[in-house]
Amino acid sequence: MKTVLFVAALALMGAAPAMAQDASASPVFGQVSLDAGFDDGAPLQRRFRGGGPNDASHLPGACTGNVGTPPDFRVTYSAGGQPLIFRSVSGADTALVINGPDGRWYCDDDSFGDLDAEYRFDRPQSGVYDIWIAVINGREADATLVVSER
Repeated sequence: MKTVLFVAALALMGAAPAMAQDASASPVFGQVSLDAGFDDGAPLQRRFRGGGPNDASHLPGACTGNVGTPPDFRVTYSAGGQPLIFRSVSGADTALVINGPDGRWYCDDDSFGDLDAEYRFDRPQSGVYDIWIAVINGREADATLVVSER
């Protein structure tokens, strides 16, 4: 009887949808630790290749575009009284996919123009923000991640 229950439990776990994004994986293009007040007129900018083989539309939060499996970049943030803003800037159409410290998914497409995205945390939590730059209508594109408080 125990064997039958074990096999049934394994079958149910196999039926669950797999999440292609792995926020526990090491970020492909690096990571940084930032404290509130880091942006004194010079936001953090990292240039890398966004996109990937996975469709982000299966994630909650109205995500869109193609992303890789591990995060592109990781920000560990110590919050203060400032907002925390993430932007994607590219010649291609991009979107942002962010897994926040609370485990929730945050997504944006086109809040920073027709091609670029912006997600603003007005009251950010301290913790890890895993970021993917998604590419719309394509698999990969050069992009810049901008992290700012303004």
